[in-house]
Amino acid sequence: MSFEMLGQLFGGIGLFLLGMQLLTSGLKQAAGRSLKRALELATRSKWRGLLSGTLITALVQSSSAVTVATLGFVNAGLLTLGQSIAVIYGCNIGTTMTGWLVALIGFKVKISAFALPMIGIGMGLRTIGGSGRTPHIGSALAGFGLFFIGLDFLRESFVGLSDQVPLESIGNGPLALALFVLAGFVMTFLMQASAAVMAIALSLVHTGSITLSAAAALVIGANVGTTTTALMASIGATPSAKRISAAHVLFNLQTGAVGLLFLILLANWLDQLDPARFDLVILLALYHTLFNLTGVVMIWPFTNALERLLLRRFRSLDEDEARPKYLDKNILTTPSLAVEAMNRELARVSRHCSLMARAAISAEHTDTTRLEAQAQGVYQLVSRISEFNQELARQNLNVEISETLPISLRVARYFSEMARLSAKTPEYHPLFAQVQDTGIRNAIGEFQQAVIRLIDIAEIKARSDTQGYQSHQLMRDIHNQYQTLKENLLEHTVSGRLSAEESMALLDALSHLQRLAEQAEKASSHWSSTTPIQHRSPLTEDIPHG
Repeated sequence: MSFEMLGQLFGGIGLFLLGMQLLTSGLKQAAGRSLKRALELATRSKWRGLLSGTLITALVQSSSAVTVATLGFVNAGLLTLGQSIAVIYGCNIGTTMTGWLVALIGFKVKISAFALPMIGIGMGLRTIGGSGRTPHIGSALAGFGLFFIGLDFLRESFVGLSDQVPLESIGNGPLALALFVLAGFVMTFLMQASAAVMAIALSLVHTGSITLSAAAALVIGANVGTTTTALMASIGATPSAKRISAAHVLFNLQTGAVGLLFLILLANWLDQLDPARFDLVILLALYHTLFNLTGVVMIWPFTNALERLLLRRFRSLDEDEARPKYLDKNILTTPSLAVEAMNRELARVSRHCSLMARAAISAEHTDTTRLEAQAQGVYQLVSRISEFNQELARQNLNVEISETLPISLRVARYFSEMARLSAKTPEYHPLFAQVQDTGIRNAIGEFQQAVIRLIDIAEIKARSDTQGYQSHQLMRDIHNQYQTLKENLLEHTVSGRLSAEESMALLDALSHLQRLAEQAEKASSHWSSTTPIQHRSPLTEDIPHG
């Protein structure tokens, strides 16, 4: 291969990738929130997830962009893992649009007749478009033009290649096809763009430099190669990101295996097709689409099983803590054991909430992301306790047990509120740090320590007869401290030593801490007022105190 051909090849790839980047970026920016609204359709069912993934990927020409958006929806709780897996399936189908664009337009029309005007119009819109959607549409148009100009250079670089590099001589046996699959995988990994490999494969077929079966093998390799992006992105990522990446890898490997199997069976027949009668470029684009659709059809019935498998993998500490440890539906028929199990679970929730509250109050630089994750875990545990409570209520219960159930629900509700308030507490640390008055700063510190002492006492652990009384007395002291602090802050505001805004912000922060203490005290007091069943339950067994 001459230096000129190499220059055309690398230049064509560069222009193609640059065009794809401009096209994708421009379309994403021009669409704005429309992409988000389109992806929200996926929240209704897996079928809609599949459709959303297909349409959005076909529109923006970037499966990675859709995958990142899907990950954000999963982390925000707007998409379940099953729905996100369906979106990933759709992304694979949507990526086949690039092959159809190249096959139907790139090799059928004189590129300079429309590509250069598109670049000119696009850059004109980008220059004079202002700050709305117009400049982004201009970028997309310019990218579309560069996309096809790069394709034209690729096509030209492969003309006469078969005379210098006899790729056809490699053959179409299983080993030869496996080598082409590997080549497609490596090229996709190096360029991080399966669309570019698809364009190369189509160009090679168009110029007769490669057989149809070999080009199809390259496309399969490119399809599998897209998983490397997901794998690299999942390193050190959240459990949700790792699960979605794993789903992407498993799906693409299965799809690639199916495509290769069909290809081995059909290779001889495909390579005997007459280019004069059949458009091999169209057939390659069709094959790309068909084996992706076949992969979806084959894996779709197993999506729920795949979801369950992935949910058991890549678990974070917070997710493990959010799983009930003692609740078991099999013991519902023995109410006394069911009540004991629910009490043990509530004790776990109490420990989690106490750890959260202490960390949120005492640390100036608290990991808010970690606190939010812990709060989500508490919400899930409280929800499971509530469901278990309702199922227990349907059993044949005696009066003593029946009276404990609404109290347990109330205690769980207090813990849920403790988690919410703890997650929000770090927002107030900067306010406390800005207080200049030494007396007020010391008083705030003492108030915080009093709240922490209350949380320690109120935590459900080894039950003593005085625990509820102690927490109630300490809550009265905290209330008195709050009133004293409130009076001091108001006096400082009237005298001008504090601005009205600073005073109101500090009062809000102190009221927030007082409310956190109240939730802990209420949980402790209601727990103390329950029936003797709870006092007989070995609550602290297997529950380490944090």
